[in-house]
Amino acid sequence: MMNAQVTAARRELNVVYEISKTLATSLDVHKTFREALNYLLQALDWRRAFVVVSQPGSAELQGLCAVGLSQDESQRLKFLPGEGIVGRVYATGVPYSVPDLRAEPLFLNRTGGADQSPGACVSMLAVPIRADRRTVGVLAVDYLNPETRSHFGDELQLLKMVATLMGQALLLHRSVSAAHDNIQDEVRRMSKALNHSGKPGHKIEHVVGTSAPMLEVFDQVHQVAPARTTVLLRGESGTGKEVIARAIHSLSLRKREAFVSVNCAALTESLLESELFGHEKGAFTGAQGQRKGRFEMAHGGTLFLDEIGDISASFQAKLLRVLQEREFERVGGGTPVKVDVRLILATNRDLERMVKAGEFRADLYYRINVVSIQLPPLRERREDIPAMAKHFLERFNRENARSTQFSPTAMRVLSSCYWPGNVRELENCVERTATMAHSDVITDLAFPCQGNRCLTQVLHHIEREDAVRPSRLTEIPIQERPMAPAGAEAAVSTPIEVSPEPAAATPIAVVDGKPEGEAERLVWAMERSGWVQAKAARLLKITPRQMGYALQKHGIEVRKF
Repeated sequence: MMNAQVTAARRELNVVYEISKTLATSLDVHKTFREALNYLLQALDWRRAFVVVSQPGSAELQGLCAVGLSQDESQRLKFLPGEGIVGRVYATGVPYSVPDLRAEPLFLNRTGGADQSPGACVSMLAVPIRADRRTVGVLAVDYLNPETRSHFGDELQLLKMVATLMGQALLLHRSVSAAHDNIQDEVRRMSKALNHSGKPGHKIEHVVGTSAPMLEVFDQVHQVAPARTTVLLRGESGTGKEVIARAIHSLSLRKREAFVSVNCAALTESLLESELFGHEKGAFTGAQGQRKGRFEMAHGGTLFLDEIGDISASFQAKLLRVLQEREFERVGGGTPVKVDVRLILATNRDLERMVKAGEFRADLYYRINVVSIQLPPLRERREDIPAMAKHFLERFNRENARSTQFSPTAMRVLSSCYWPGNVRELENCVERTATMAHSDVITDLAFPCQGNRCLTQVLHHIEREDAVRPSRLTEIPIQERPMAPAGAEAAVSTPIEVSPEPAAATPIAVVDGKPEGEAERLVWAMERSGWVQAKAARLLKITPRQMGYALQKHGIEVRKF
């Protein structure tokens, strides 16, 4: 007798253990509940089982899943509270046992269970499924009872434990579903708000623009700034993504905290990891002490990650974990560091194409693409060009104690340009032309393009995807020289061969997609790569250090927009 009780107890323990494992495998309760009922019937040699649950906004109990019932029988699993055995268990929250269904007045026989075994004694057990201190459903089973027993203490106790596990799984499922629905509603609300046209009163400091596309951007910035939502800024290089990111921060509740910016394309993967997450003392050679990363520096504020489409696949996985958990570990450390950071990301790449090609993780794409703001290229908002050109010229005049101004013909030249470099190129063109002007009035003849010397002419008629592709360019010959002795000027090292003819004396020739002349090649590469030295160096197939020497040698100032 004792051995039989031990065997029964072990069997019930195994049933509870296996069902708990099954319910924990997925949030799909239809799937996991069905698998749990299947195991329950097989382990205990029972005949049929089903689960009915209450539905939000409805007083009726409806079938969630069933085993041993046909599809037609499962569709008839509908009860009102207090109706039949199932409805009574739901209304009272008290388990109910029926030794013989044929003799039970509350039994409705809605699914025809008593008709399947005529002459046999069929017993039924039903227990409430509770979650968050209330009854949310009912678990019911029936089986043949050849011994005509009237006491079901052990079976009821087992079903209570199974129902408790199901209640926890159902509560988790509904909590996740409710959170998902809330997020979707918020996204729809914000998307609807962002689709409205820009309001005249919505302006952004240090950003010039009155065109319809820019007014729409201003409206989107004002709409999204107060929230904590992650923002993805998209647009060609030079459209002013960092300026918009700073505007979002300055209009947010975090404006008194730090705004930290990182250009992901300018750093190698190892440096980027150390830069973002920090490192512990001794984590690598030269790590003299603990150093906080940009995530920690931006705690409570905003972190702007530029060129997010240029990070490697392995670092994408690391970044995804930080975005999901809001915590990270410093390089060489093992202690998690939690941060409260509002993320703004920017890219000039086609992320959808990269995801399709397997170059960018889909899960990271969905994580960062919550609210997307598209910045229009300058050529699509030409009505802003005169105001922006005057703004840049006024700044040049203040910095250089000049009183230069544009003639009407000069403004027509600026307004008709293609501007492949967008706002950054316009700023450089204004400063370059004003610097070289011989009088205080800049005419149309002052622009290099009027003498067939446009520095970005090669970019005016390309298929624009705004993603760097070094493989399309031929390698520029590099003349390596020994390191300069200590104390010598760094500029004596000439890493790129010098063109025998001064570029300013003759029009720029285009050979295999690149201009001739060392200075022109440098400016061409810098403008194509958005004035990021590391990317320009990759275009020219030289090292960043050689790029720096060459820029210094030719006196080319690196501009930042």
